[in-house]
Amino acid sequence: MKTITSICCVVFLSAFTSLQAQAPLGKGNKQLNAGFGFSSWGVPVYVGMDFGVHPDITIGPQVSFRSYSERYNFNGTRYKYSHSIFVLGFNGNYHFNSLLNISNQFDFYAGLTLGYYIWSSPSEYLGNRSSGVGLDAQIGGRYFFSDQWAINLEFGGGTASGGKIGITYKF
Repeated sequence: MKTITSICCVVFLSAFTSLQAQAPLGKGNKQLNAGFGFSSWGVPVYVGMDFGVHPDITIGPQVSFRSYSERYNFNGTRYKYSHSIFVLGFNGNYHFNSLLNISNQFDFYAGLTLGYYIWSSPSEYLGNRSSGVGLDAQIGGRYFFSDQWAINLEFGGGTASGGKIGITYKF
C-alpha cells in the first residue's frame, strides 16, 4: 500500500510541476481573454486581446456588451426603461512579476483602459445616459493552471466601475 501511495504522489507531483506556466506574457507574445463582469449597469460580457510590447507591459483591444433595466415610480405610475451599452476599448497594463519576483504561475497587473461607450436608451428616457469616451483604471491577476490557460479576476473603477472574471488563453 505504501508503494502505491508513493507512486501516486510521484506521478501527481510530476504532473503538477509540468503544469507550471510562464507569466507574464512577455514581449512578442499574445493572449486572448474572455468572460463576464459585474457592475451597477448590468452584467457585461467581454472579449479582448493582449500583446506583449515589453517584458512587463501589454496593450490590446477589448469589446464588451451589457444590458440592464431601470424601474421608477413617479406620481403613482411605474416606469421601466431598458438600456444597453457596447464598449470599444484599448488597454495598457504593467505586470508586476519581475519587479516583485512573483512566481510564474501568477500574473499581477494594473493599468488603464480608454474606451468609447455606446449607450442605447429609449427616446422617452429622461436620464443622462449618453455615448462618449471613458477612462477606467484596473488591477487584476491571473492564475495559470497550465502553460496556455489561466483564470482571471480584475477590479476596476472609472466610467464603468466593477470588475470581471474570465479565462485567458496564451498563444
